[in-house]
Amino acid sequence: MIEEHNRLVTRTGKGTDCGQLLRHYWQPVALADELKPPRQIRPARVLGQDLVLFRDEQGRLGLVDRDCPHRGADLAFGRLEDGGLRCLFHGWLFDVTGKCLETPAEPAGSTFCDRVSIRSYPVCERSGIVFGYLGEGEPPEFPALDCFVAGDSHVFAFKGLFECNWLQALEVGIDPAHASFLHRFFEDEDASGSYGRQFRAESANSEMPMTQVLREFPCPEITVEKSDTGLRLTALRRISDTQTHVRVTNLLFPQAFVIPMSSTMTITQWHVPVDDENCYWYAIFTSFTDAIDKQSMREQREKLYTLPDYRPRVGRHNDYGYDWDEQQFATYTGMGDDINVHDQWAVESQGRIQDRTREHLGTTDKGIVAYRKMLLSQIRKAVAGTPVFPDTDAGPADTVRGPATIDVVGPTQGWQDFWVEADRARRSGAQWATPQTLASD
Repeated sequence: MIEEHNRLVTRTGKGTDCGQLLRHYWQPVALADELKPPRQIRPARVLGQDLVLFRDEQGRLGLVDRDCPHRGADLAFGRLEDGGLRCLFHGWLFDVTGKCLETPAEPAGSTFCDRVSIRSYPVCERSGIVFGYLGEGEPPEFPALDCFVAGDSHVFAFKGLFECNWLQALEVGIDPAHASFLHRFFEDEDASGSYGRQFRAESANSEMPMTQVLREFPCPEITVEKSDTGLRLTALRRISDTQTHVRVTNLLFPQAFVIPMSSTMTITQWHVPVDDENCYWYAIFTSFTDAIDKQSMREQREKLYTLPDYRPRVGRHNDYGYDWDEQQFATYTGMGDDINVHDQWAVESQGRIQDRTREHLGTTDKGIVAYRKMLLSQIRKAVAGTPVFPDTDAGPADTVRGPATIDVVGPTQGWQDFWVEADRARRSGAQWATPQTLASD
């Protein structure tokens, strides 16, 4: 990639071309859990913008600029009272729409507050994540993806901080080959303890653990095709003349992916710029069978992250927990069994902003190549003021389903039909599924 293009796709602040594109889409700004009582207000830095997210006394969500329009004081320390957010400096009060309700230090009868407002942004809550729209005009509809259609009992949301640019963090999720190396375990464990952990369960329709599949078949055949949500990636690992491991994942344009976590659960994960050198990943885990054990999922993850910033306990600051003995005998990385740490090392070790002019991409990088071409193309459209993906000719957003994704061992001959039917059967059997939620492949 040439230097000009690398700058183009990695800078997302106000006034940048990529930032203009990303502002056409809803962006995760916080977990709903971060607005729990008693203080339902928090700062949020997204795409280089400093914002304040709050829930007023009526339960309405508000997302506004962080600096008070009076003298620029920090509204993240404000008081939630009298129908809005009140600045500590002079008591100015703003509602969730940004309207100024009071300027109490002004003389009696003053109408000054009628002429003042603060920039507010559309905001809504979906499946445990609060999304904000930082662009101009009306925000797009939310597509009827599995993670948004499933009921609250069948979804769980969490997040974590990566100290690097958003793009390199996203690209690890559309690289099907890396799992055979970065997430390699030299021994397989009892799958009964794999709940909530990716790559540790048995692969569907096979007694072979997923860890063994990845370890013994490290050279997948990868195909990439366009889809209603962006790109679909298929990775085939041929086990024998009769059996092939099929893993289907999706790039959800512009900055998310949907991957199978197990035979019963998927992960939809966004990578959202805090600024150009830091990003949060936001994940929604969606179950197709039983309700999610949210307490177990939360306890697992809160052991790995420090709240309220959701910083990883193991990271650059302590060499990612690297242990030479472990690297020789237990894991490929020597960095423990949490695959998020493996991914974190991979993307953070590329630098705060990866220099893509030094890359040498290979055949297994075809998903990354296809995505970068799509990203550059859509940035040009955004700058030109033409419709961006998905354009209006594609139909309303709520007709987009799925997307279909699976991790399964099927027949070497006829695997194409096998995985589609396996995915359809799984989703049609979900407690929250209706005929309208099923994708047509």
